[in-house]
Amino acid sequence: MEASHSPQQSNVTAYGAMALAITTLEAFPGMWINAFIVCVLCIAWVKKKTLNSNEKILLLLGFSRFWYLCFSWIYVFVLEIFPYYLLLHPIFQLLQGSYSFFNCSNLWVSACLCGFYCIKIANFRNRFFSYLKVKIDRMVPWLLLGSVMFSLITGIFVYNTIDKTICKNLNFTSPETLWKAAIGREELLFPLYFLMGFLYTTSFTVVIISAVFLLFSLWRHKCKMQTNSMNSLSMDAHIKAMKSILSFFIMYSINFMFVILTLVHSMAYQSHVLFLAYSIQYVFPGVHSLFLILSNPKLEKPLLRLLSCAKCKLCMREKL
Repeated sequence: MEASHSPQQSNVTAYGAMALAITTLEAFPGMWINAFIVCVLCIAWVKKKTLNSNEKILLLLGFSRFWYLCFSWIYVFVLEIFPYYLLLHPIFQLLQGSYSFFNCSNLWVSACLCGFYCIKIANFRNRFFSYLKVKIDRMVPWLLLGSVMFSLITGIFVYNTIDKTICKNLNFTSPETLWKAAIGREELLFPLYFLMGFLYTTSFTVVIISAVFLLFSLWRHKCKMQTNSMNSLSMDAHIKAMKSILSFFIMYSINFMFVILTLVHSMAYQSHVLFLAYSIQYVFPGVHSLFLILSNPKLEKPLLRLLSCAKCKLCMREKL
């Protein structure tokens, strides 16, 4: 997210305005979608006094994605409108640390959701898998706590690394010299890049394994139903589930590819490549959360009611 300012260019104002406009168009709908998930689940939590495991994961996922997009937009806004504020201690460190915390939380909780669906839905004759299926509901709070703690440690590490290796040891006259100094101290930032790459790769591995096992289980069950001439409704449900999992896997894979791209290219400060990579990353939280809403009746029904209510109010205004 360090990426879209280039003072040497004569069209810096136009480029900055375009970067901010694109980020706003991507971030605000995603924030609205994830805020909707959080609000609906919080209302359900107040009414029922409890949430099931799936709802707990979705609640934390929506919360993480909302603040991830929020801090992403704040960073781009400050970078393009008030760039010299980044030179004030500790604004730059706080923005980078907060972004890293919520980004890692987003990726890890997404991996937890995929793993949860795999254990709950997939059917394998294995003692360990059967044990996980029985214990998964008790494990979910600990998995979510572990995800938050790992993300918090990552955010603190990012803050301290930037603060000690760059900001406290060098004097800066502009935001660009800050990142040029970062490039010059690449060997000091290598542990940071290694940690981020390791965490991203680990969460992606969890998603790959979970998605492959779940797809294999659903495909095998679908073949059994075809052999036994089961009704078409069950068949359609399994095909729909497989398409949903496959679409999530594709989206997560594209997002992971651009996450790694940002790590690689940030060391070379290639601003246009970085902005493209971050633009793709900002789309993922909103699009995937919308898929989750449409595949969950408890979230889809309130959304349809909200949209129909907004449509009615719009029609009333047009008549007036």
